[in-house]
Amino acid sequence: MQRERALILIAALAAASAFCQSSSPANENGDIGILKVQGNVYMLVGPAGNIAAQVGDDGIVVVNTGTEAMAPKLAAALRTLSDKPIMWVVNTDADPNHIGANAVLPGLTGLAKGRQPRIVAHENVLNRLGGPATPKQSRLPEALWPNDEYSLPTKDFAFNGEAIVVTHVPDAVTDGDSLVHFRRSDVLATGEVFTPGLYPVIHLDRGGSIQGLIDALNQILRITVPLKYEEGGTYVIPGRGRLCDEADVVEFRNMVTIVRDRVRDMVRKDRTLEQVKAAKLTRDYDTNYDAKSADAFVEAIYKSIKK
Repeated sequence: MQRERALILIAALAAASAFCQSSSPANENGDIGILKVQGNVYMLVGPAGNIAAQVGDDGIVVVNTGTEAMAPKLAAALRTLSDKPIMWVVNTDADPNHIGANAVLPGLTGLAKGRQPRIVAHENVLNRLGGPATPKQSRLPEALWPNDEYSLPTKDFAFNGEAIVVTHVPDAVTDGDSLVHFRRSDVLATGEVFTPGLYPVIHLDRGGSIQGLIDALNQILRITVPLKYEEGGTYVIPGRGRLCDEADVVEFRNMVTIVRDRVRDMVRKDRTLEQVKAAKLTRDYDTNYDAKSADAFVEAIYKSIKK
């Protein structure tokens, strides 16, 4: 039995090595890396984060478009995958790094001048973009706004012969976050709700909350299904970071929940924010996540619980 387990482990490591070697990660010059995930879905890695792309005979679907400055390089990367134009865009939130190329990228991929792709986002994204400017959310040009917003818990459509389900996860990182599931390919794009190796950034001023984030991570786990030995199966494209599967999301969800519980315990003891930060409640996770952002993460949890 031990020998069999050892052989399985060796095979899994070899597969993981081959999978990683097949990718083309972003380099220091800000170029776009391309990784085929599975089915018709690819992961494009750039300085502003990850972009999911589904390609086929009908055209291209992208989840987020990056920044306007990176649009030419992103278009060139998409050109290596398909000669079709972008017909659908899904924005997972209102972050300028995710919607900055909504207006220019489709034209760079061959969409006829004057035509717009369908740009899908939750209605709260449109509300944020159309509302008054704030210090952390500037008023962006209307050309970047979604033109196909949804208000129900989910929106679904079919493209390239594949069902695509967009799910709103309320009050997570913001109040307008969406998950995007390519059902036949079995790939899930999560936006900033899930960022392996990085502590999440919860925007309380944009409707985010710690409980909403945990609920969103649990929603990801309701969608994902591992293939064998808790590995593979549904692949998860995070907003930033490496390609993952369900086990990685479980680890991330557990970290967020445990840190939440630690902070909540100190709030119940009437500790101040300064005392909570001084307690270094993330110290056992700081080697696996970005320690520089630990205080901001703890502060967001503290204020969310107090609120």
